[in-house]
Amino acid sequence: MKGDWREGYSVQFMRLLRLAGTAPLLAAAALLGCGGGSSSNGVASETPTQILQAAKAAADGAASAHISGSIVSEGTPISLDLELLAGKGGHGQLAESGLSFQLIQVGKYVYVYGSAAFYRHVGGAAAAQLLQGKWLKAPVSDSNFASIASLTNLSKLVDTTLASHGTLARGASATVDGQKVVAVHDVSQGGTLYVASTGKPYPVEVVKNGGNGGRIVFDRWNKAVTLVAPATAINISQLQAGR
Repeated sequence: MKGDWREGYSVQFMRLLRLAGTAPLLAAAALLGCGGGSSSNGVASETPTQILQAAKAAADGAASAHISGSIVSEGTPISLDLELLAGKGGHGQLAESGLSFQLIQVGKYVYVYGSAAFYRHVGGAAAAQLLQGKWLKAPVSDSNFASIASLTNLSKLVDTTLASHGTLARGASATVDGQKVVAVHDVSQGGTLYVASTGKPYPVEVVKNGGNGGRIVFDRWNKAVTLVAPATAINISQLQAGR
């Protein structure tokens, strides 16, 4: 199909996937979860750095988690809803400015299912017609899909998010959605991370206000997550070969 939308496929489609995949990590500073348990875990009396390290260690040791919420990155609204299984992958949906796509990562492959509007935006009418109702498949080793695959890596997602901060200060104890927490404020970049002060010290909530703020939820720690690869999917190498 020389001269059609496939000529710009790699650039346009992959650019939007990379943006949707990395923006939540760079702009969010917002996590919400549920620690569980009723006994104090001691983090409320620790330093901000120790609290952060405890939250990171707890999340790194979790078997699974659910992440959902929305942020604004450089004026662009982004939302996500993902279920992640440590060391295995994950599935869910992301949207940028109303353009949404579903995502599944199982083993060595990433699968993407875009809405008609999404395919039309990145590839035009021809792409929307060809890809309507179809999944795209690519290996996680594909550099164009690397940022998307990183979104389904629970440990990497948590580590990257919690590593991005400025000067920290411990705040007061509080309760978020029934969970007792302790606050850690980022006094230089803005935003507040809440960490469970009972049970496991999971990240509970980081809220960032302002034009590039938002709130993202981390919950369902260690709940069962089922990953199923789509029965039929178009391998991206077939599209690239047909350009």
